[in-house]
Amino acid sequence: MVMWVFGYGSLVWNPGFAYDARLVGFVRDYRRVFYQGSTDHRGTPEFPGRTVTLEHRPGSTCWGVAYKISREQDKETALEYLEVREKQYDEKVYLDLYTDSSPKTPVIQNMMVYLATTNKEANQNYLGPAL
Repeated sequence: MVMWVFGYGSLVWNPGFAYDARLVGFVRDYRRVFYQGSTDHRGTPEFPGRTVTLEHRPGSTCWGVAYKISREQDKETALEYLEVREKQYDEKVYLDLYTDSSPKTPVIQNMMVYLATTNKEANQNYLGPAL
């Protein structure tokens, strides 16, 4: 079974794992926001750096890149890598990908996406909008 992973931040230019194909497209009803704090690679525990996450917003779109991973070994390696890289994101969701040539019908269904929620109990690094 094929696995698809959606990158909407640094995964776009630096996925860090082997993949078979990449496809530029967008997800619906989410927007990209710099509301997540990072204490390991963009900041410190005292001064977290802002990183991008997705916020559910009906009617919005967020462009990014979907990565197709087919081989079982590559999927395992990618998941291990992503669980470390995305460890400060507290949720994985499965969304559909649309493209310019298919804006009404998804070209990929159930693509894995890491995001950070506003739930401060589950995600103590959520910063919210900058003041």
